[in-house]
Amino acid sequence: MTTPPPPCAALGRQCRELELTLQVADLSDDGPVFHDAVATWLLGHTERITFGHPYARGERLLVDATVHVPCKYLRSPRGHGGSERCAAHGFAGSIPPSTQPGARARLRERGGRYTVVQDGEVRTLELASRSPSRRALPTLQTPNPCVGAPCRTADNQPGAACCRDLTIDVVLADQHQAALLRSRAAPYLCNVSPAKAGIVECEVISACGYLEGDALQCSLHDRVRPDGSPAKPSICSEWPDLEPGDAWHPGCRLVNGSRAS
Repeated sequence: MTTPPPPCAALGRQCRELELTLQVADLSDDGPVFHDAVATWLLGHTERITFGHPYARGERLLVDATVHVPCKYLRSPRGHGGSERCAAHGFAGSIPPSTQPGARARLRERGGRYTVVQDGEVRTLELASRSPSRRALPTLQTPNPCVGAPCRTADNQPGAACCRDLTIDVVLADQHQAALLRSRAAPYLCNVSPAKAGIVECEVISACGYLEGDALQCSLHDRVRPDGSPAKPSICSEWPDLEPGDAWHPGCRLVNGSRAS
């Protein structure tokens, strides 16, 4: 079934990027430690998303964000000269430039300082390396199990797919915004589906900024917050709950016997 184009009246910023409000967590579920962890996880995915600061509204933890994925109907001129054009409605003209920063926000600085969400606020903290237990049994030092895994995101980029592909919960402003979401260029934003009243889920390819230079290792691994809790978000370490119909990237080291997505 073909999705109709959004009912736009003219070219505009919505052709290049979308300003959205995302739900980070339900404040009635779990507690502050989990809320900090899931907010750190979400706000880390900065490749194609620019985030504001999280805030509470009612029983929800929210964050305003700009998703830098263009509309699939946008046609930009090649080379110099020419106008941008909407292939769905025939509009032609100029569009405001993207607000995406030229360089991604730095989440890690020298001296073990990282930008994370702590006590509900975005803060830069010194995160020490975890000290080995004095009574720990000797173990084999195995490499990162994701190294060499044949997973890939839908844009055909191999490796660490779970660190580059995420699902966001969008607090829907109106049905026009829903139509704009459904018109994004796949696979960078796709699989838009209702989740619950007033919220739709979308899948976005936007790599995590905590990845090391090899795009496989997590720089938060084995780091701890000032209270001694793991700095690496729990969502990145816990075994996933398998639901009927779930699909996993082939060869994923986290889920044995995984099915192709």
